[in-house]
This record gives sequence, C-alpha cells and structure tokens, in this order.
Amino acid sequence: MQQLAADTMQFIQNHIQVGQTADQIKTLCETYMLAHGAQSFWYYDVGALVFHHPDTLLSVSGREYVPAHTCIQSNDMITIDLSPQRRRIWGDFARTFVVQNGQVVRRLDDIREAEIRNGLRFENQLHAELRRFVDRNTTFEQLYAYMNDYIRAQGYQNLDFNGNLGHSIVKNKNHRIYIEAGNHKKLSRVRLFTFEPHIALINGTYGFKKENIYYFDGGHLRLLADTEDTYCG
Repeated sequence: MQQLAADTMQFIQNHIQVGQTADQIKTLCETYMLAHGAQSFWYYDVGALVFHHPDTLLSVSGREYVPAHTCIQSNDMITIDLSPQRRRIWGDFARTFVVQNGQVVRRLDDIREAEIRNGLRFENQLHAELRRFVDRNTTFEQLYAYMNDYIRAQGYQNLDFNGNLGHSIVKNKNHRIYIEAGNHKKLSRVRLFTFEPHIALINGTYGFKKENIYYFDGGHLRLLADTEDTYCG
C-alpha cells in the first residue's frame, strides 16, 4: 500500500490544475487508489487530506476534516496526505506540491519564494536527520524530544494538533502509538512507524509536510517501498 500511495503522488502531480478545489484533488487521489488496489481508507475513511495555501498551516483530525472548495491559484502550495488500505495493510504518505505560473514545480531549486524553498529543504533535512539520529535503542519519546528541539533551533514550529511527529503502523488505527512525550517504547520494537513532521517557519505563512514509513532491518533504519521522490517536495 505504501508503494500505491507513492504511485498516487506521481499520478496527482501530473493532474493538479489551476482552478481545481481541494475536494476535487481529494477525489482524484481516492479514485486512483481504489482503481489500483486499495479497498478502503484507514484514516476515518478519508483517503486524501488535501490543503492549499493558506490552509496548509491547519492541522486537523480526519474526523473533522472537510475539504475546501476554494480554487488552486496559479501560484500556490498544496499538501496531500494519503491513507490507502487493503486487507488491513496501510499506506501512509504525505508530500507538498508547489504550483508556480500555473504549473507544478518539479525541481526544488526552481521555486522562487524563499520561504517555500527553504521549508521543503528543511523537511528533507529532517528526514535525513532522523536516519542519522536513531538506532535500535532510540525510544519514541527520545525521538520526539530531539526532533522538536531540532525544529525549534532552526526557527520552525511543529504544527501537529497533538504535537507528535508520527506513529506506529498497525491494523487498527486505535492501537497506534505515537512519537510523543511519555512513550518509552523503542522504535525498533514496532514493525513499522511513520515520520511525518508538519512544520512551518515561526510566524511563517506556509505549512509543509513530508511523510515516510520506516522500519529496522537488523541495525539499520530503512525506508518502506520505493518512495524516493521525483518531485521537489
């Protein structure tokens, strides 16, 4: 399912158009996933959480999510978070897309606005720092404390409505455990976990997302599925 989620992002980057609404993009993503192997959507039956500027700063649960009916502009930014499911196997994958002069930007260096360009670079940096920092003995709480300090030290803030940075991948969403204070379980003791910082520059106007699923293979942290990006965010 994680590969399907990544494939869906590849699909949607070619189908984002000026004048579409978040609701229309959500429908395109969900229709694609159902046509290519998903049976349902594990996150409160929402297959795609879609926001565009200025709503990228919002962090809401799928229980309360209502897609906006405002239109994508010729210069805009869109976050998409996918949650396909098949036989209780999940995908969980989020990315950020930038629209510039009516076209989705494919190269980070081509983004003109510094706040957007730097925010997406910092998301990539956070995922690289995750892989540098964690080992088999790192707990969920240790990762939470370290990454939140790291985010603040670089002038950013964690936007998540619960303040966490990810969760375990399970078969029942109510059984998830989180990258949060008080969770002393080791990351290596769960089969899979997400890392999904939703961040913004302090006093910034854009919120950025990038989410992958990770797992331990021996002593090494690995990325689940072939999800290395060919798009900038």
